[in-house]
Amino acid sequence: MIHLEDTPNHAGVYVTGDLNDFDDLYEALHEIVGEEGEYVHYDAVRTRVLGLWYDLRHAMMGNRGTRFVPNGMDREKRLRQSIACSESNVYLQCGILWPELLFISFALNDFIGIREHQKKPPLWDPVTATVRKFQAAVQTCLSETLPESKFSRCKRYLRAGRGNSYSRYLTQYIDELNLNFLHMDADERFNSISVMVKRVNEKNARYAELHAEFLDAARHYGVDVEELQYKGDYPEMIDW
Repeated sequence: MIHLEDTPNHAGVYVTGDLNDFDDLYEALHEIVGEEGEYVHYDAVRTRVLGLWYDLRHAMMGNRGTRFVPNGMDREKRLRQSIACSESNVYLQCGILWPELLFISFALNDFIGIREHQKKPPLWDPVTATVRKFQAAVQTCLSETLPESKFSRCKRYLRAGRGNSYSRYLTQYIDELNLNFLHMDADERFNSISVMVKRVNEKNARYAELHAEFLDAARHYGVDVEELQYKGDYPEMIDW
């Protein structure tokens, strides 16, 4: 089962699971977002989801972190069953920034809705179930990380049927949130996680301002907004 845990300095979360967990989520994310150009108004959002997909793939290749997790097979059980095995399983692990994770988890609602409307999968669709399980892990991580007073303010964004749409969303805004979040100290990050939940869900004045700037730049250079990059560099090393 995929498990999410707040990182020590609250920069993001560690996504942890065994090889099968990562492979299931990897395949489900690739399926849920469709092929390039299939959902034209979601191309930029699709790219962000595939960023997590990319990290899962590299974790399965051994290019990310690992963690040893007790499997319940202590010495007494091994002697009783006459088997030789480790008392821990190796779990894969990768990190993702809090604003990025929250954006992806909420945007996945749109892709689930599109899939149900256009492809009409069976009720027990394994792709949808796997994605929903991941979203449930995000909710659990929020509830375990935040004080109840802060988590209670996040709950309304976790309810189905809120009507948020990430069609044509300016994903460069998520870069701004990510970089601003990284510039905070650990305590500021912790106190801002619930704020990030609100900001990725509500297009505030700053989102509108940035959106207008990118539209003007796109017209000036004769390109699509999705082709423009946010001015700001991510650090080579993140103090998770």
